[in-house]
Amino acid sequence: MSDDAGTALITGASSGIGAALAREFAAHGHDVVLVARREDRLDALADDLDGEGVAATPIAMDLDRATAAGDLHEAVTERGLSVSILVNNVGVGTYGPFADSDLDAERTQLRLNVVLPVELTRLFLDEFDGGGKVLNVGSVAGFQPGPNLATYYASKAYVNSFSEAIAEELRDEVTVTVLCPGPVDTEFQDRAGMGDSTVGSLTSNAPAAVAEAAYEGLLAGETVVIPSKAMRAVDLLGRVMPRPVVRRVAGWVNSDR
Repeated sequence: MSDDAGTALITGASSGIGAALAREFAAHGHDVVLVARREDRLDALADDLDGEGVAATPIAMDLDRATAAGDLHEAVTERGLSVSILVNNVGVGTYGPFADSDLDAERTQLRLNVVLPVELTRLFLDEFDGGGKVLNVGSVAGFQPGPNLATYYASKAYVNSFSEAIAEELRDEVTVTVLCPGPVDTEFQDRAGMGDSTVGSLTSNAPAAVAEAAYEGLLAGETVVIPSKAMRAVDLLGRVMPRPVVRRVAGWVNSDR
């Protein structure tokens, strides 16, 4: 690892965007701390990255707990790891009419998508001595309402807004970047129970391409990174179209095919 590369902690690192981000950071000489529930996948990824000449530390942990942020911070401290880049990637989605939703699943979504990144960011900011970087995985979905994914879109709206706000607060001290992809070719849709929805059937992006854009944007000090030209167009249209039209279009996109 180069002297100034720094160690990146990545949550949700066992698959999808998280695994791609881990590979991207490692490819640029960063040691990585990999956090997720699935120990076998973490260990396999850590072995791969160790073979590329960086130190990869797997921490298998269920982050869907009220004490998760503190527990993870303690685990990192106990291992003597010095983290200078925090990547808040882990997240889940719930799909379907909100009135039919499972309240426990909604609570899990809010804990992982909103509470956890806020708490981890606050804890690790104290570790950044005159520098450091935070990469939060938000979404283009967070720039508009999302019928049938109401709380997921709302959770990403929180992440987007939170990230932009603290980026301004910490300007010239800590770099804060929010990654806002659209649909990505990962397990997310199937895990959310939305395999038959229109989302992702119109346009999608590869995790490696998203990770590359995220890394480049973070290192360049960009506050908002939207990797796809198609999603940048969607974001622009969402800002100029009347809100009733935005809601109707989003509802159609999130409906069953």
